[in-house]
Amino acid sequence: MSFIFTARHFKAHDSLKEFAEESSKLFNDIYDGIIKTEVILSYDKPENSIKHAEVIVHAKNNHTFTAKESSDDFKKSIEASMEKVETQIRKFKDKLTDHSGEKSVKNIAAE
Repeated sequence: MSFIFTARHFKAHDSLKEFAEESSKLFNDIYDGIIKTEVILSYDKPENSIKHAEVIVHAKNNHTFTAKESSDDFKKSIEASMEKVETQIRKFKDKLTDHSGEKSVKNIAAE
């Protein structure tokens, strides 16, 4: 899985980048089809502004999961958007699995 970190119009601290990268590693534990994760940070004004975090996760078969979140701190924004994407990935993975306990229609037709 590749990780891309972008800070628009400012230079982000290395600790912020490491925090985002560590948070994104959870996605691979949930679903192994993750190809690329992008984290984009921006803000409205230099002082006392709203910080925005956007997380874009690309998975197999052209599936894209996106979330945007805003708060007064970059870490809070990153955490909230990561939670949103995590929910989307879990829901997507749940749709892929068959929970009936019986053979699925695809497996019966193949036999």
